[in-house]
Amino acid sequence: MIGGSGFYAFLEDVVEHDVDTPYGRPAAPIAVGTVDTGVGPRRVAFLPRHGRRHEYPAHAVPYRANLWALRSLGVRQILAPCAVGGLRPELGPGTLVVPDQLVDRTTARTQTYFDEGPCHVAFADPYCPRLSRGVVDSLRTQGASPVEGGTMVVIQGPRFSTRAESQWYAAQGWSLVNMTGHPEAVLARELALCYAPIALVTDLDAGVAADEAVSQAQVLRVFAEHTDRLRKLLRDTVAALPTDRDCACPDVHEGMTLPVTLP
Repeated sequence: MIGGSGFYAFLEDVVEHDVDTPYGRPAAPIAVGTVDTGVGPRRVAFLPRHGRRHEYPAHAVPYRANLWALRSLGVRQILAPCAVGGLRPELGPGTLVVPDQLVDRTTARTQTYFDEGPCHVAFADPYCPRLSRGVVDSLRTQGASPVEGGTMVVIQGPRFSTRAESQWYAAQGWSLVNMTGHPEAVLARELALCYAPIALVTDLDAGVAADEAVSQAQVLRVFAEHTDRLRKLLRDTVAALPTDRDCACPDVHEGMTLPVTLP
């Protein structure tokens, strides 16, 4: 699990791991604990994406170290809750979305572990469809009404979009705007991990309504208001997800000679 610090609370028997990687240290020590599945405990690793005190803004998050450290501890499936802005009027604050597409509008973010040789991973479908389907099914079983599918455009930050940018994103048919989803998703794919975001809409983006604009205070307030709800939903989702990876993610390197040895 990669998310905000509020998600520590659903783990039991926590042990922290201070991991070093070839790409530096991750944003924080990784907490490994258990979640009760009803038929026995399940081990879960948690990493706060921005650090314990939110010391890393979106453009400065050590993405490569974060993903590498998780894999080195044995993680093979990642749920990535994140705050997003809605680009459509019906996607208002409090809406949960499990997107199926991504558009990268970031700049100067290192987005690969493969700096040598022909190593081109498939990324047409940026999120694991098996994992995403499991998330949607679990959320609905718990009584939530997540929006299934949609495109998340990831911007550089730390500033929010102008009205013109927001209107342009919406005109492309995109649903959500976010600052952290890339390169997190592609790095997970390069490490042959299953990865699925769970997006909580905290605001309507600046171009959706002429009399509204996004503020940091609003984003943090709405996310905090929904943290307990989201934490419970994610706890039960983690417990319900299958461990078998009968998807294409484990085989993404087939036919490649990798320039790095994966942990």
